[in-house]
Amino acid sequence: MTKPSPNQPRVGCGVVIQRDGELLLIRRGRAPEAGCWSLPGGKVDAGEPTETTARREIAEELGLILGPLELLCVVDLILPDQHWVSPTYLARSFQGEPALLEPEKHTGLGWFRLDALPTPLAASVIAAAAAMNRI
Repeated sequence: MTKPSPNQPRVGCGVVIQRDGELLLIRRGRAPEAGCWSLPGGKVDAGEPTETTARREIAEELGLILGPLELLCVVDLILPDQHWVSPTYLARSFQGEPALLEPEKHTGLGWFRLDALPTPLAASVIAAAAAMNRI
């Protein structure tokens, strides 16, 4: 399979993991948006449904098994050299306790109330927070 050109949109997905009124965020260690607090998630593999990607990425990154997922919103991250389209899911239940399993990619994690989010925020968190405020 050929590598997508910088002008071709790529597909990722993210997950808002909610517990006791708080959202789980991770601090990105790599571009794009290095240093920003972000939703966990990742790149969709060819032939993989986005919900499957969401579950796989959360298990790989945080060691969690997600319960039912709801599609919350779709995030467009458009930068000068790349464009990501990311369906973003809401998980209200999960099994396990989150841990940073990919420390080369993420430098922190934390639980935050929607009205007390840390900065700087990744585009995914801004879009998901707006969607959460509508429901």
